[in-house]
Amino acid sequence: MIHNIFLFNEIKFEDLRDLNIYSYPNDIININDRLLVNKIIKEYNQGESSKDLNSNHVNISKPVARFIKNLNMYTACINHKIIIGLIFGKDDNPYDYKEIFEELMHEVVNSVGGYSFDDEIEVDNLLISMFIDIRRFGDEIIEKSPEIDYFYQRDSFYKIFLFGLDDVGKSSLVRKLKTGRYAENYFSPTRKFNIEYIQEKDKDSLLAFWDMPGQKIFRSKWLKGLQDSNIIIFMIDIANQRRFEESKKEFWDVINKLELEGIPLLILGNKIDLFSYSKENSDDQINILKSEISKNFNFDKIRKREWVFLFTSVKTNFNIDNVLSTITHLILP
Repeated sequence: MIHNIFLFNEIKFEDLRDLNIYSYPNDIININDRLLVNKIIKEYNQGESSKDLNSNHVNISKPVARFIKNLNMYTACINHKIIIGLIFGKDDNPYDYKEIFEELMHEVVNSVGGYSFDDEIEVDNLLISMFIDIRRFGDEIIEKSPEIDYFYQRDSFYKIFLFGLDDVGKSSLVRKLKTGRYAENYFSPTRKFNIEYIQEKDKDSLLAFWDMPGQKIFRSKWLKGLQDSNIIIFMIDIANQRRFEESKKEFWDVINKLELEGIPLLILGNKIDLFSYSKENSDDQINILKSEISKNFNFDKIRKREWVFLFTSVKTNFNIDNVLSTITHLILP
């Protein structure tokens, strides 16, 4: 399984002062670790001059697998100027990913308009795109464990796409569903993309949660993860009304995609614990709040799919048990 992807820009074999290093999802390689950096670029020290990425003479080296400082790496170089590297688990075989890695490298250099490797946002988008594609390839083709493969064969394996703005509680929800635990401030908004497998109790099905980062620069990549989803989960932080319009726009940008018609939808209004209700009228107050949020987001205009709206609190465990049962209800005919 791929753990990290990194990019070195402006390689100068004699001088590392101008080298720019990007890494996703964790900063696993640092310019201060000069020994590690030098060992990575040493493979490509051919003494050839850099070539313009916009020229018609793009040189892409064959990927090379190496163990460097206990890291299982698979790297390739573009025009003796840019190194793109993958980091896998110690027991993984990088050559299983040769075809997809080379295909993505060629897409990078042949994309319309090309990439500006001096623009941090563009580099971040490039890395997360490649990471998602390689992770999906590994998850669905290379790394299916016997248990996962078993569920695939039994048609009881379901892909769940979880999206929403940053800091709404997506990763906390997945962790809660998988471990039953919640830790205050355990998750802060990060760039991490993750897949977690959860088997429902007393049920013959395995759920694969695709937990996507919610920061703005990564939202254009959501459609990559949406492919082949059995259900979509949209999460809202109902206590942060200042971001309702932003959240609403992102929601409808996804839901209006024609290729997603018919896919069931579960909407989770998270952080209900931040609202105060009288014990006597709690149901009425919750229904009023639900009506107000539904009107704000135009949920009444949802068409061509079955959908459910639930309030949740990952922190207090409110309605968390109903999340899995509702997913099952929406997925199964």
